Amino acid sequence: MIDDATTWNELAALLPEAESADVRDCWAIGEQEAGLDLLVSGLLAHRVPIGEAVRARISVIAEAWGEREQLTPRLLRCHGDGAPADLRLLDDGTDPDDGSADLVLVPWIACTRCGRVLQRAYGRESWGGLGALPHHYAITSPDGATAPRTFPDDAVTTAFAGLLAECVGLPGPADGPSGSVPSHG
Repeated sequence: MIDDATTWNELAALLPEAESADVRDCWAIGEQEAGLDLLVSGLLAHRVPIGEAVRARISVIAEAWGEREQLTPRLLRCHGDGAPADLRLLDDGTDPDDGSADLVLVPWIACTRCGRVLQRAYGRESWGGLGALPHHYAITSPDGATAPRTFPDDAVTTAFAGLLAECVGLPGPADGPSGSVPSHG
């Protein structure tokens, strides 16, 4: 679970002060889900340009708080900053599988530099659809053929840091401004 108030405050600071204070207050009172909704709504309403690394980081936090599925369509509509990006949040609105596999990898965040992809692994339900929660996270090779690193279902921030660490030169969460939000892309 994300418990880094510094990251939260840095993301909140992207908004005008009144909305930024509301997002920070959500952290203080334990309403992270509402704060994430306010953050993404504010980014859209004020047309705040964000880099792809920030977009990916918000998605990781939303995943940790169970809000990724709800927020992804709006997060993908947020304005980019136009800078070259080493990361890309993928639109995962469809089942990438033909329905025959018991465990399905859904592409989530791609490193455009090295080609590796952080994926969410879901079990197949008896009715054929994917489970509601990921079974685990995996970083796949550039060709997608292997998943040399996997992470448990409760290690989403560690999996994201693993993706950043896989590619030489990409700063991990501890290397970004104030030690949290990566500064690239």
